[in-house]
Amino acid sequence: MNYKVLYRKYRPKDFDNLIGQDYTKKMLTNIIDSGKIGHAYIFTGPRGTGKTSSAKLFAKAINCLDCHNGNPCGKCTNCEQFASSPDIIEIDAASNNGVDEIRELIDNVKLSPSTLKYKVYIIDEVHMLSASAFNALLLTLEEPPSHVVFILATTDIQKVPITILSRCQRFDFRPIDTKHLIERLEYVSKEEKINITPEALEEIAFISAGGMRDALSILDQVAADNEKVDVDTVITNFGTISGERIKKFVDDFLENKVNEVLKFLQDVSDKGIYYSVFLEKLILELRNRAVLIKLNKLKYDFQIIYDLIIELNNCLSNINININPYTLIEMAILKYLQPSGENTDAKQFEEIKEEKPSLPSEEKTIAKPEKVEKNISREIKEVKETSKKEKVSDEFVKIRVNNCFVGANKEAKQKFAEKWRDLLDQLAVTDMYMMSLLADCEVEAASENYVIISCKVDSTNALINSSIKEIETLFMNLYNIDCRFVALTKDEWQKVKEEYIANLKNKVTYTLIDEEYEEALSEESDELEKLANEIFGSSNIEFE
Repeated sequence: MNYKVLYRKYRPKDFDNLIGQDYTKKMLTNIIDSGKIGHAYIFTGPRGTGKTSSAKLFAKAINCLDCHNGNPCGKCTNCEQFASSPDIIEIDAASNNGVDEIRELIDNVKLSPSTLKYKVYIIDEVHMLSASAFNALLLTLEEPPSHVVFILATTDIQKVPITILSRCQRFDFRPIDTKHLIERLEYVSKEEKINITPEALEEIAFISAGGMRDALSILDQVAADNEKVDVDTVITNFGTISGERIKKFVDDFLENKVNEVLKFLQDVSDKGIYYSVFLEKLILELRNRAVLIKLNKLKYDFQIIYDLIIELNNCLSNINININPYTLIEMAILKYLQPSGENTDAKQFEEIKEEKPSLPSEEKTIAKPEKVEKNISREIKEVKETSKKEKVSDEFVKIRVNNCFVGANKEAKQKFAEKWRDLLDQLAVTDMYMMSLLADCEVEAASENYVIISCKVDSTNALINSSIKEIETLFMNLYNIDCRFVALTKDEWQKVKEEYIANLKNKVTYTLIDEEYEEALSEESDELEKLANEIFGSSNIEFE
């Protein structure tokens, strides 16, 4: 078998051909030129970024008899013998990670080089060594014979003990940027006479995630059929997805086309598109839209896009413990969509539900929540028909925040937090519209009669405050508790919390402010000066 895979065939033969690691390359060549050769180095970075190649180049250069600008000449006796020299020892720590292997290494370290100037030990994936193996290596790594150089390589620097790191000079290899990857792929394609489109090269560069070895391996595979390689070839073979489809999906999301979003996500799952590639492309496209919003070139809610990006990023870290990653992604995205079609209004939702055929009595018993003793949906529907959906005033919010802080305490917060979770369970069955509004809210502070809730999605905060009377009716009907609510965004809550803590430290007391619910909803109060004097006060109760 004479064929050599591309990533081996195009392994850099000198530092000039090391792609995407300019700073590390400069530092290493300076060390070689100066002749100040250390006894131990550690190379760390993602896979396929040139760690092992650089280790071999460094080992070759320090043994070269006619080195130029830090590069081995490739012509001297030492360079010609380098590949087969017994003085260059490569160890795979993944399969040779025990203390016995390290002890054998220590015994051999004492022997002088047979042909070269330095005996070089290249230990790949050094983080895989056992604790006892690391301990056995410590003394030798700190004070090896003058003719020995250690080069350790790892993709997980966090697992290397600090005692090892402190004995080595560290060099960090960064993911290779897309531009350099594409340039190298173009060069290799031209040399190998591979007929490939620029779009396909860009797709390969993207899914290789900064690794040159991965990029060349993918190019090797898609070029195997000797036909023209386009972006569809890459997408079909490697479980990725085109940028155009991602853009269309984001358009549908921003326009709240729930059915289109669901169809797309189902298609992603059915085709087995690799979820990490899909999420990375989606996050990148959302980032681009967020930038356009800030540049005033796009008219959408920036906060929703920002919150969704954070949510999707969290999916990447939690997805490995989930049975079906596509379900987790779907739920994260649907959370930021409003109910579509007829179901967007809770009243209409109730009417649709009543038109469904009756279930057998046994099924009704199973489906009905045990805690619901009244027709909550009907009562809420009546409240919605009689109440005005007007935007609440800032005055109303400030009064309720102040009044909550008058008697805020930990026990009340815990009590309302438990009932809040129970309320959401009830709404999941009785009122999906209200459930969609309140799903991301949590209780932040509470007194006997007042509750402050915070909402993760800023755009729904005003809707929640305009539905406050409905929430209060729910609590009265379910728990026979007469309490008053107010909703804040996360930023607003953080601000009032800091003010409250500062007032506690300054021993400023809070006093209860009278409020008229309807007046607070309908218009701005003209007593701003009075509020400023009365809103802050003291409470000796611990605030959490």
